[in-house]
Amino acid sequence: MEPGSDDFLPPPECPVFEPSWAEFRDPLGYIAKIRPIAEKSGICKIRPPADWQPPFAVEVDNFRFTPRIQRLNELEAQTRVKLNYLDQIAKFWEIQGSSLKIPNVERRILDLYSLSKIVVEEGGYEAICKDRRWARVAQRLNYPPGKNIGSLLRSHYERIVYPYEMYQSGANLVQCNTRPFDNEEKDKEYKPHSIPLRQSVQPSKFNSYGRRAKRLQPDPEPTEEDIEKNPELKKLQIYGAGPKMMGLGLMAKDKTLRKKELLCSLPDKEGPECPPTVVVKEESGGDMKVEPASPKTYLESKEELSHSPEPCTKMTMRLRRNHSNAQFIESYVCRMCSRGDEDDKLLLCDGCDDNYHIFCLLPPLPEIPKGVWRCPKCVMAECKRPPEAFGFEQATREYTLQSFGEMADTFKADYFNMPVHMVPTELVEKEFWRLVNSIEEDVTVEYGADIHSKEFGSGFPVSDSKRHLTPEEEEYATSGWNLNVMPVLEQSVLCHINADISGMKVPWLYVGMVFSAFCWHIEDHWSYSINYLHWGEPKTWYGVPSLAAEHLEEVMKKLTPELFDSQPDLLHQLVTLMNPNTLMSHGVPVVRTNQCAGEFVITFPRAYHSGFNQGYNFAEAVNFCTADWLPAGRQCIEHYRRLRRYCVFSHEELICKMAACPEKLDLNLAAAVHKEMFIMVQEERRLRKALLEKGITEAEREAFELLPDDERQCIKCKTTCFLSALACYDCPDGLVCLSHINDLCKCSSSRQYLRYRYTLDELPAMLHKLKVRAESFDTWANKVRVALEVEDGRKRSLEELRALESEARERRFPNSELLQRLKNCLSEAEACVSRALGLVSGQEPGPHRVADVQMTLAELRAFLDQMSNLPCAMHQIGDVKGVLEQVEAYQAEAREALASLPSSPGLLQSLLERGRQLGVEVPEAQQLQRQVEQARWLDEVKRTLAPSARRGTLAVMRGLLVAGASVAPSPAVDKARAELQELLTIAERWEEKAHLCLEARQKHPPATLEAIIHEAENIPVHLPNIQALKEALAKARAWIADVDEIQNGDHYPCLDDLEGLVAVGRDLPVGLEELRQLELQVLTAHSWREKASKTFLKKNSCYTLLEVLCPCADAGSDSTKRSRWMEKELGLYKSDTELLGLSAQDLRDPGSVIVAFKEGEQKEKEGILQLRRTNSAKPSPLASSTTASSANSICVCGQVPAGAGALRCDLCQDWFHGRCVSVPRLLNSLRPSPPSSPLLAWWEWDTKFLCPLCMRSRRPRLETILALLVALQRLPVRLPEGEALQCLTERAISWQGRARQALASEDVSALLGRLTELRQRLQAEPRPEEPPTLPSAPASDPLREGGGKDMPKAQGLENGDSVTSPEKVAPGEGSGKRDLELLSSLLPQLTGPVLELPEATRAPLEELMLEGDLLEVTLDENHSIWQLLQAGQPPDLERIRTLLELEKAERHGSRGRGRALERRRRRKGRTVSPPSPVSGAAAGLAGGLWNRVPPGSPYLEAGHPESPHIPKPVSPSPRRWPCTSRLTPAVVCPPQAPE
Repeated sequence: MEPGSDDFLPPPECPVFEPSWAEFRDPLGYIAKIRPIAEKSGICKIRPPADWQPPFAVEVDNFRFTPRIQRLNELEAQTRVKLNYLDQIAKFWEIQGSSLKIPNVERRILDLYSLSKIVVEEGGYEAICKDRRWARVAQRLNYPPGKNIGSLLRSHYERIVYPYEMYQSGANLVQCNTRPFDNEEKDKEYKPHSIPLRQSVQPSKFNSYGRRAKRLQPDPEPTEEDIEKNPELKKLQIYGAGPKMMGLGLMAKDKTLRKKELLCSLPDKEGPECPPTVVVKEESGGDMKVEPASPKTYLESKEELSHSPEPCTKMTMRLRRNHSNAQFIESYVCRMCSRGDEDDKLLLCDGCDDNYHIFCLLPPLPEIPKGVWRCPKCVMAECKRPPEAFGFEQATREYTLQSFGEMADTFKADYFNMPVHMVPTELVEKEFWRLVNSIEEDVTVEYGADIHSKEFGSGFPVSDSKRHLTPEEEEYATSGWNLNVMPVLEQSVLCHINADISGMKVPWLYVGMVFSAFCWHIEDHWSYSINYLHWGEPKTWYGVPSLAAEHLEEVMKKLTPELFDSQPDLLHQLVTLMNPNTLMSHGVPVVRTNQCAGEFVITFPRAYHSGFNQGYNFAEAVNFCTADWLPAGRQCIEHYRRLRRYCVFSHEELICKMAACPEKLDLNLAAAVHKEMFIMVQEERRLRKALLEKGITEAEREAFELLPDDERQCIKCKTTCFLSALACYDCPDGLVCLSHINDLCKCSSSRQYLRYRYTLDELPAMLHKLKVRAESFDTWANKVRVALEVEDGRKRSLEELRALESEARERRFPNSELLQRLKNCLSEAEACVSRALGLVSGQEPGPHRVADVQMTLAELRAFLDQMSNLPCAMHQIGDVKGVLEQVEAYQAEAREALASLPSSPGLLQSLLERGRQLGVEVPEAQQLQRQVEQARWLDEVKRTLAPSARRGTLAVMRGLLVAGASVAPSPAVDKARAELQELLTIAERWEEKAHLCLEARQKHPPATLEAIIHEAENIPVHLPNIQALKEALAKARAWIADVDEIQNGDHYPCLDDLEGLVAVGRDLPVGLEELRQLELQVLTAHSWREKASKTFLKKNSCYTLLEVLCPCADAGSDSTKRSRWMEKELGLYKSDTELLGLSAQDLRDPGSVIVAFKEGEQKEKEGILQLRRTNSAKPSPLASSTTASSANSICVCGQVPAGAGALRCDLCQDWFHGRCVSVPRLLNSLRPSPPSSPLLAWWEWDTKFLCPLCMRSRRPRLETILALLVALQRLPVRLPEGEALQCLTERAISWQGRARQALASEDVSALLGRLTELRQRLQAEPRPEEPPTLPSAPASDPLREGGGKDMPKAQGLENGDSVTSPEKVAPGEGSGKRDLELLSSLLPQLTGPVLELPEATRAPLEELMLEGDLLEVTLDENHSIWQLLQAGQPPDLERIRTLLELEKAERHGSRGRGRALERRRRRKGRTVSPPSPVSGAAAGLAGGLWNRVPPGSPYLEAGHPESPHIPKPVSPSPRRWPCTSRLTPAVVCPPQAPE
């Protein structure tokens, strides 16, 4: 590629092959097949079948490697030459004390190397200046004309390049006795491509390549601190006359001072003294003694040194042996003029200690230079020093696959500024070659190359004992395309090498990143190579065919001779690239390809190849050799011998090892080995003859294969010897091959002897065995040809043919066309024998008869001809002829029977059975079969349509029609098919009509369905839909009978029975008039139940309506009661009537319900008394000494209530957290309007608290319950909740009567009057504070007005589901806080008791109070009794304080919500009607429900206290409770009322 051209033109693509599965199974065979095409390109790509995807077997977590460092612009040969040139110039100017700064011309860095080359090509500097051709130089450097660039180039050349070129030519060297340049160390012998590690020479630790990126900047000089810290710099400072590393800058800046320092230790010289270092003294014998200088001299000169222009450095003089002091002094004279005057202008070279006047130099120097200075002789020696061998250095960091991938992806994404998978391959390719050709940009990447798979594990599954393989992994572990298997395949030459040659027989692994490259190279021994990309981004390849290998070498040597002069085997080091465009421009054919993941790339023998990675990937590669490689391998050894390059293995040893066991070789391999062995034997004869002519007759046998390779290598050409070698008795350390017998040593021929592996008689014997193996195929082929073509007129037996095929397999003959013909003949003959045996056995009766072997008559004749034409003799051919004769006789008999139709069915069936036994399909047998099938079908149709037969299904009819289509046609068959079709059409029509009746939304009445069923009865076919319709009609009739029975009974029907009937009736596909009536009754009953649930049940109540209406029979067990309540709260308890012990059948009997209710009342009362006794014994949580025990109370939250805020239930006496339950509101119980109760009437404050376990419902007023009873009376349905509500109402009315009787007694009336007087007295007292603004109450109290008793209505108990909820927040929230504070201030003024209640009066009132609290009904008498009991005891200040604190906290938290909900409630206009006493009419109404109570109820028994008070009205209906007979559906639990 010409300089200045930046566009990379991709070479043409290499061949790509996609083998089929059959081709893919033989790897080396397929490669040999494609070799004629692919070899012309040097490389090719192979895409495996799509489903060949080997698993990645590397242990990712344990895989750790250290990559190589690659600087891209050092890889390309021409760029490296330019960089080396720049390094030489930089070193030259660095020695001179200057730093190289490359100028920019036309906005690009000047190519100094190209400038120098072009100047030389144009005739040199003087000629160009003389002819004024600098413009032409600029033109050749691709600079635009007309900008006076030639003058600028001349200026730069004179300033930078010309002095260097002058030093290179030696024009400025003086004519004096100069010492030749002594290399500090001899060139070490380099062994390229060693077997353990195929890596080039490691770079010197003193190389300057790493500093190329800083070329445009001067190197910083080390400070004193750096020198002290660095031991290497310290060594150089002490023992060297000058620094060993360029640019250290450790010399004195004044050269004259340097000279004086060296002379300061001499006593006869005057001058400044240096610090005491070493003094050289002369002693006898020429030895020198080193002793410290006098400290006095140092102290005396210290003052003088302080006035010197520059301080004396610490650099010491180098000790010189065998020089006297006089000679030492005389050496400080100018090497050019031989004078020592003018010391101030005398320069001392830092390299050789020679002296030069600055005016004697060429060109002369105007002044003493500062820093390091070298004389022209040293400069020339340094610049002409041969460069060190180039190689890659190892990175210092160890990576895992994950860490390397993260680094690689980050680098690529940052470099291209886009996601890694979106970077086009073309862009990466152009950028790679741009960077490689650039001397300005120094991009460094890392490449994990040549990683040993034996140490780190292969990417393919490997069969070893380390881990167990799955069946899939086992398949890939044995595949020939597995790179661990391919080198040792049977057809591969390398399988005959015992050693595991790393990289050749054992794969190497490669972990790449973007721009990481592999340079131009050919494989060791010019072998094949195969590379598989396991995963990752593509790998770009470039290849050159083997025919152009020498051309490529010539072009690279021509373009970069400097590199090959220093490294003749540079192309074997894998460290040099050259742009494919450059090679193509010089006539080298180059191809390229992008290897993607899952693809193979094959390189052919002596095919140069290189490439780079597009990104992070993982590849694996190995070498292999086939039979066609052997000539190339021999030529490679000769090539190595000329280059004096070491071999990886001995080619002669490989050939002889294969020749020793020819029977194990593949036939093609044996032929190739025979040719190579013949050439090798001829050459060995010639070489040994030359040895005899030289006079060497001594010889001894040597087993070279047992010697290490380094002990049998020719000292001249480095070839590994095997057949023979020349050695010397006097020089045992070396030997030579017979091609270099004159280069062994200078000893006499009589002392030299031949070391040989085989004699010249043994070699032809080995060659003969190979020939026999190679020619054995021809002998065998002649035998097979004669046998297959029957050339001698005799057919061979099967055993003879099998013997020939077995011989080919044992001797491993190639899979030729002749062998394939033999195999095909054997397969065909064996198939014929098997078929003949089956045919004969099919005619023999018995258990071993083969009935499945059937062939036609034509096939039988063709089979007989096939057996006759085969080239082998088979005795089964006679049996086949006999079968043919039998078949022909049967055919004639069958034709006669068919001609005389109608024949008897028995005769036809017997003929058919005989034909089946023949084992051959005869055409007449098929006609017989059709006649038999026709008769059978007609008989089956006749039986199906017979009147006495069982009705067939539609499927049977359709099956007969389908079968009739396949029988032989006849008039009888056509008639039967027509009858079947007509019958099937009619049946399907009626079936469709029945289906519509069953599925229609509009149900038909029973009469319609009955008519359809009656008409379909005449069809002689079983119709499933008609049958279903008939069953539905029967169910509808039974349902109507049940409805009539239940409706016409003596009692109202139960709701459960009606719901069961409705559910059954809805499922019937029959239109029923009675169903609508039943649905209306059920809907009405559910509506009443829902209304009752809303009346009684709290919001989100866990109880059912029936449970609330019935007494709590287990009230005595606190744990049971609490656990039931908790279960219901959690939704775990679903039983309605378990408490009363009622079953579903008992709920249908009203007598059972009433009896259970009455028993439950008594159990409830006994249980609550027991519970009160138990809870009263529990410790109070308000006491300070309360300790945790099993007898403590448990709140509904599951915790033990303790401290302030705990409340005790007035009914069960248990303790609860005030924040966990609904508590009464004090402000709601006070009435501000006149005649309001005074605030100090504390007994009227609403402080009564019932826990949620005791107050299970809303407790509506009795008037509301009576309205529900009136609605129940109008229902034609009976509900269990109705009986329970009636019992509850009677219980409440009975308790109300007893309560009024107690309140009307003389003692209690006097107490009530006293309370009234006390209230009036308190009200008349003046109050200093305004009364609190409390919610208003009803204007009048009927009980107070009528009876003179204070029985205010307890609103909080009526809707007790959420007493302290925001919905119940009283109006006037703004003053609520002040009201609560006012009440709190009144607490100290509360005194009591205000009444004295005798025990005779208190006990009945407390019992009444207990029974009233058990009622789920709100009664005013209950509140009056509670006020009397409260006035008879001291005020409960602790409870009042607790209630006030809870109300304060609740009002503070729900102030905003309460206002909004209060406004919403006002808009709804909900009001509570004032209470009124139960009138006689209401009582009569309640008593009117007695017509629903059967005789025998305990409420109607004689002597019952309630019976005189409730008259029994006349029953509006004479019906009695029904007794269900048929339908007894399950009890339907009433739905919970929605809130």
